[in-house]
Amino acid sequence: MASGSEFPEWERSLEAAGGELSFGERRLKLDSAADAVEITEAITEFSYLHALRLEGNTVGVAAAKAIAETLTKRPELKRVYWNDMFTGRLRCEIPPALKSLGEAVMLAGAELTELDLSDNAFGPDGIQSCKDLLRNKSCFTLKALRLNNCGLGTEGGKILAKALKECHEESSAQGQALALKVFVAGRNRLENDGAVVLAETFSLIGTLEEVQMPQNGITHQGIGALANAFTKNTNLRILNLNDNIFTETGAFCMAQALESLQKLEVVNFGDCLVRSAGACAIAKSLQNSLSKLKELNLSYGEIKKEAANEVVKALAFKENLQKVDLNGECLLELFGVESF
Repeated sequence: MASGSEFPEWERSLEAAGGELSFGERRLKLDSAADAVEITEAITEFSYLHALRLEGNTVGVAAAKAIAETLTKRPELKRVYWNDMFTGRLRCEIPPALKSLGEAVMLAGAELTELDLSDNAFGPDGIQSCKDLLRNKSCFTLKALRLNNCGLGTEGGKILAKALKECHEESSAQGQALALKVFVAGRNRLENDGAVVLAETFSLIGTLEEVQMPQNGITHQGIGALANAFTKNTNLRILNLNDNIFTETGAFCMAQALESLQKLEVVNFGDCLVRSAGACAIAKSLQNSLSKLKELNLSYGEIKKEAANEVVKALAFKENLQKVDLNGECLLELFGVESF
């Protein structure tokens, strides 16, 4: 775990508050309400339940309903870690289990700051079961949303984007606009259709500090939409789009966007097929911007020797730079090696 000084301000305050009840990585198989007694009793007896960890267990519908019943009486709940929680479950079991838990949070009147549903292969049906929670006042206060490796697909991406848009609209109307800071949704097959609708929502939100969307099959159309959205989120510090398909067209769009993102510390465009022309465009943007940059990954992007040199020159005076990854073809050429 990072030290307190490494957390963003909002996250440091949560760490200081404490109050975490964890059943994480217990490998419990919870089918019935009786199976969940240890958890339900602990929730009931816990003096101040600020965070609940259930990851690394497998929770069935009946067990989820039992846990949910106890959560209806915990309005102080802020952070929920419901990632990797349905291993071995039928896909049809997951939506009703998630729906029960989400309804409990809403009934309690809890104000969530962090929601982690990663590593649950629930697809569009799963995110559909969470949409009421995501657009409810319990998520008006949400700062971090993690949905890595959930199999959302383009349809799930659209459901998610719509729910977040409605959350922002409703929270804004009540004078408390959604100020999401962390969005993680890698390995979800979002593709262009999912990326474009999420980009529209990102533009509305405008408060993102970390976006991680690697391995989503997004090509230059979706990358262009995201690039435009990122210019509306000028507090971005971490941007990870690894293993998508920029090509030169997407790289040009992202290069333009970088000039607006002066707080960026980590940029990961590795394995994104930016090619030499795209790398040169990115290098040009880096020359007089991104003074806070700590890490840059442009590996395996079909970047040739001259373009790699341009990137290196652009980074020459970055005082905060700690790591540069140009692994791949470009390094073979730079060192005069034809093959391994």
